[in-house]
Amino acid sequence: MNEVLLRSLTPSVLGILGRRGADFAAAEDAVQDALVEAVRVWPADPPRDPKGWLVTVAWRRFLDATRADAARRRREDLVDEEPAPGPAPAVEDTLQLYFLCAHPSLTPSSAVALTLRAVGGLTTRQIAQAYLVPEATMAQRISRAKRTVSGVRFDQPGDVATVLRVLYLVFNEGYSGDVDLAAEAIRLTRQLAAAIDHPEVAGLLALMLLHHARRAARTAPDGSLVPLAEQDRGRWDTESIAEGVEILQAALARDRLGEFQAQAAIAALHADAPTAEETDWVQIVEWYDELARLTDSPVVRLNRAVAVGEADGPRAGLAALVALDDSLPRHAAVAAYLHERDGDLATAARLYAEAAQKAPNLAERDHLTRQAARLNARRCR
Repeated sequence: MNEVLLRSLTPSVLGILGRRGADFAAAEDAVQDALVEAVRVWPADPPRDPKGWLVTVAWRRFLDATRADAARRRREDLVDEEPAPGPAPAVEDTLQLYFLCAHPSLTPSSAVALTLRAVGGLTTRQIAQAYLVPEATMAQRISRAKRTVSGVRFDQPGDVATVLRVLYLVFNEGYSGDVDLAAEAIRLTRQLAAAIDHPEVAGLLALMLLHHARRAARTAPDGSLVPLAEQDRGRWDTESIAEGVEILQAALARDRLGEFQAQAAIAALHADAPTAEETDWVQIVEWYDELARLTDSPVVRLNRAVAVGEADGPRAGLAALVALDDSLPRHAAVAAYLHERDGDLATAARLYAEAAQKAPNLAERDHLTRQAARLNARRCR
């Protein structure tokens, strides 16, 4: 197969989809799916009209994605902006789809990616950012997952752990990304908690409620991000916090600790502090140690470095960063914050600017850019 030919055809195929009514981001996603399919099919069965083949396949992918997005939006319309506390009704078709997409024939990572794309309505780019992999890699993973399940019967639902991972990523995208899916994720997790007696389901629900409780205080009237330490805690939803803490305490009492319970415990400690200065950072570090033991995640260790910097001083936090890959998302932002607390404003300003260039969304980029400008202004006084 001629990869140069594929690359040369891509702009014109994007243009045709645009003239047919597809917005650029959706068209780009559909064309990428078509390119992955071409890589698979063309070596054995090259088309007579490569451009026509790509347009046809990409347009079908675009229509499929549009239908999935419309279905997701209809589901979102069923919930209020703020999820109501209390028990949820019986499990609905949407949650069953999550389980069916988490098919035993797929690896957990492929099942999560497929469900986020097919049911959650996220784009390939958003899923790749969540997994910290290139977009092309994620497109291939999703395409392989589709091929794997194309010939199987969906009568063997996947396991709870995979479904929880999907719900967690959907919530995170809704909480901090471009698409508001947080309320939908909470609604489905409530249903799962009502249907399944599982401490990690309870842990995930508690985590979502505790994070969602701070949502109103996360942004200023102009849309800029407000860091946790600077948020108006009077705007936090105390009912959601109380419900989340109650659910978490019941889950922890069962002595079957999992990563979502550990994350919820950290969120609860933040929620319990009347002011940022009264946060129990020592206990938060201990919970991050538990979380690192459970997940061995470099992102967890990055967040732990911040907690260590608060509990034991910025130099201790910087020492904790030494063992971590500096290419990790938000590594530069964490290093900038710790250097600022240590009084090295020049290094902190440079790192804030570097972090801004790598920021995953506009709000975070603007926040980091303002931090760099603030420190540069202080240095010039």
